[in-house]
Amino acid sequence: MSAEEEVAVSTYVGRRVARIEDDALLRGRGQYGDDAGVKPGTLYAAVVRSAYAHARLLGVDASRALEIPGVRAVLTGEDVAAWSRPFVVGVKQPMRHYCLAVDRVRYVGEPVAVVVAEDRYLAEDGADRVTVNYDPLPAAVEIDAALAEDAPVLHEEVGSNVVSERLYCYGDPDTAFAQADHRIGIEVEYPRNSCTPIETAVVVAQYLSATEGYDAQSNFMGPYSLHTVMALALQVSGPQLRHRCFRDSGGSFGVKQAVFPYVVLMCLASRKAGGAPVKWVEDRLEHLLAATSATGRQTKLAAAVSADGRILALDYDQVDDCGGYLRAPEPASFYRMHGCLTGPYDVQNLRVRNRIALTNKMPTGLVRGFGGPQVYFALERLVQRIANTLGLDPLDVYRRNLVGRNAFPYRAAAGALLDSGDYHGTLAHALARGGLDELRARREAARAQGRLYGIGFAAIVEPSISNMGYISVVLTHEQRERAGPKNGAIASATVSIDPLGGVTVVVASAPAGQGHRTVCAQVAADVFGLTPQQVTVNVDFDTQKDAWSVAAGNYSSRFSGAVAGVVHLAATRLRDKVARIAAAQWKCCPEDIVFAGGQVRAGADGPSQPFGRLAAGPHWAPGLLPPDEEPGLRETAFWTPPQLEAPDAGDRVNTSAAYGFVFDICAVEVDPDTGGVRIDRYATTHDAGRLLNPMLADGQIRGAFAQGLGAALMEGFQYGSDGSFLSGTFADYLVPTACEVPDPVISHQETLSPFTPLGAKGLGEGNNMSTPVCVANAVADALGVKDVSLPLTPSRVMALLAPEDPPPSRPVASTGPSVPGKAGKNLSASGEVKLVAPPEAVFAVLLDPEALARVIPGCHKLQEIGPHRYRADVTVGVGMVKARYSAEVTLSELDPPNSLRLSGKGLSSMGAASGSGMVKLDAEDGGTRLRYDYEAEVSGKVAAVGGRMLEGAARIVLAQLFEQLGRQAGGEPADGSWWRRLLARLGLKR
Repeated sequence: MSAEEEVAVSTYVGRRVARIEDDALLRGRGQYGDDAGVKPGTLYAAVVRSAYAHARLLGVDASRALEIPGVRAVLTGEDVAAWSRPFVVGVKQPMRHYCLAVDRVRYVGEPVAVVVAEDRYLAEDGADRVTVNYDPLPAAVEIDAALAEDAPVLHEEVGSNVVSERLYCYGDPDTAFAQADHRIGIEVEYPRNSCTPIETAVVVAQYLSATEGYDAQSNFMGPYSLHTVMALALQVSGPQLRHRCFRDSGGSFGVKQAVFPYVVLMCLASRKAGGAPVKWVEDRLEHLLAATSATGRQTKLAAAVSADGRILALDYDQVDDCGGYLRAPEPASFYRMHGCLTGPYDVQNLRVRNRIALTNKMPTGLVRGFGGPQVYFALERLVQRIANTLGLDPLDVYRRNLVGRNAFPYRAAAGALLDSGDYHGTLAHALARGGLDELRARREAARAQGRLYGIGFAAIVEPSISNMGYISVVLTHEQRERAGPKNGAIASATVSIDPLGGVTVVVASAPAGQGHRTVCAQVAADVFGLTPQQVTVNVDFDTQKDAWSVAAGNYSSRFSGAVAGVVHLAATRLRDKVARIAAAQWKCCPEDIVFAGGQVRAGADGPSQPFGRLAAGPHWAPGLLPPDEEPGLRETAFWTPPQLEAPDAGDRVNTSAAYGFVFDICAVEVDPDTGGVRIDRYATTHDAGRLLNPMLADGQIRGAFAQGLGAALMEGFQYGSDGSFLSGTFADYLVPTACEVPDPVISHQETLSPFTPLGAKGLGEGNNMSTPVCVANAVADALGVKDVSLPLTPSRVMALLAPEDPPPSRPVASTGPSVPGKAGKNLSASGEVKLVAPPEAVFAVLLDPEALARVIPGCHKLQEIGPHRYRADVTVGVGMVKARYSAEVTLSELDPPNSLRLSGKGLSSMGAASGSGMVKLDAEDGGTRLRYDYEAEVSGKVAAVGGRMLEGAARIVLAQLFEQLGRQAGGEPADGSWWRRLLARLGLKR
């Protein structure tokens, strides 16, 4: 019986089987990273991170941290440079990226030291006491700034911020553009965003010895090609880096591939701590600040188009912002989609220019759908532009360009082999299930009433099971020839039967909530005629014990097509072995053996035994095995699709093994008063081949839709012009909750893939690729505008609806957006205070170091270092963040007793701060009218976490300063205690 015939008569594959995982999770018995037991003597780590986006690292002084009882060690760049190598880079460039900054910092949040202590509290206290000496450098924060001729260069050895530029040409795009009726183009920018799993990164690592190497456990998701990257960085062989995964993971959505530098970092921290195990749990700010980000991309895309809307050629000019380092596995976000840049469309002429730019931001990596949202935001906005420009129905443009149902397998211009599908049939199904006629009637009625209602579409192919050779397309053919070919996508699984007849499955994947154990149990149960409850699935992946390959891991939607498929292959091999043993016992042909209902029988009427009894027999009586039958009931299968070949000499590559098809319809209404976007209906139709578990498939679609909706309407990292990170809390980086996510209308078509063992394709990433642009198309239709930018926040939508507000009639105190030359969070404040003392007394206080120390809020010590220059030790709190700054205070432009300039700059473990302002003193009614006009800038953790509170905090600090100044000048004690001020305001004695 063929695999297709077996699946067609399966008992569990294709059914909505409840998740095996849920019972333990709902009862609180999950085994997440922070739940795992640790060895006695385990130490805890806190990471000291850069407050600057770009600076020379002049030195790290850990002496004050080491004075704290319980702080055991501090790892610095000097240690890292001695014990490790830089991570390998995916392009041929001389850039050095260590797990800790060694010579420079290149983004806010880059690790510069690790404090190891007996508990996390002590480690954090120690981190606050680590002093880092920086020499700040100009930063290149945005793509355009990084590409400018006078841009500050991040890596001097490279000599440019463009670390890769490649040109590709397929077919004859020049002729197509020359002969086309129209050239229609679009320029778009896809913003940086990421994902925020409930569980952040967890690493437990131990240095064993020079011969044994390192033992690490983390919630790393793969790809396990990065295990090689980690081992090379640690300067050990592969077996000397044992890596294990926790059984459960509280979500990943791609981001947990970014754990790998911290695995290396904590291995070295353990070495510095004398071999004690070291545990690190990433906090939420660290995750937002420095885990990873999707690439920001600028795209210029043009199409050669016939008069009836047929796309004849495409011309891409793409620039990816990869942050401070090109960190493995980048440039994956560029080249995973390279083979299918033409999407679901039959376009054989293609020109591509790809540039990778480095900026002073956190490095990028895999974020759900990596590369797909960036490509489809440009391509699907272009399809709508074509329809609008030519006055066509967008659906007619789709129908005229989609790959035909009889063309599969279809070879795309850049090499993707689209395995199967019926795109036109799925489109028709989507329109019917999505109720397009009804939505169009709603739009007509809404517009008749003057309301803003729009409909958008998106059509994408969703790649799954990545070809390990696709990233090598960044190299030239000659470079690839020298390096040797790379291709394939090996998946592995082991299926065994124990002496009591129990079936166990082990897979080389690291689940993050997708239901691996459930689906693998369904697949194995069908093969052996059992129930899923009779199959145990082990997902505690261990590189020293389990079968795996560099392609192993949980990424690129490879589970359904590759991992579940290879479980089927391994189980089938083992079942066939049991069938041969049973046939010898019952004197029949192996083909007559039937596995069903927990029984093994010879034909319809032959002898039978319970599966457990028959399968256990070879363990207890191996001498009774048939001749030539090896003992043991354990099969390990490896599988790689032969269609995943290495890139050819023309830079064509089949980037993935299977390609699903998704067609989405979105109807929105925009509130003209608030700019809010309400999703009226969202319908998504998927052809992902055979659905192994429709319930879990729909769950994945809902999750991807929610994440895509966040990218469309809310999510985007914000940086100051100096590279300061301004999205350090969920108040500044908004993510959708259940209240903001409507239930999408989900429907399926099932066109089996001929290239995967079960005919299945991936579907967990599709809506993160299609939803952002589908919503954008709907909003553009509602507003009647040509260009929209993500995320479509209310303020951005309002800007599309109306001209900007006129400037205010008079200056007001404000916290404005970042401006060139300023730090990440800029504050400006002006005001006045009435003081009881005369100007001369007030001025005298400002010139007296002892009096000034009592005036400055939070000042512990003030030391004179020059004329009117002081070194201060000051504690400043903003919301939940309190920082102790080593500051320098300067008085200049002195005009006693009328005016002076008060300036200061400081650095702490929480970030940098600086400010300057004029203070004017005017005599009034025996006292002083003090007027101030002050500007301040903060960066680092204070800016990231306290951004929304900084204006109020600045007002409070200035008010406190001048209130204390008046008291001191008037002869009162400069006592800032809150209860004394309260008593005074109540008119009571102090």
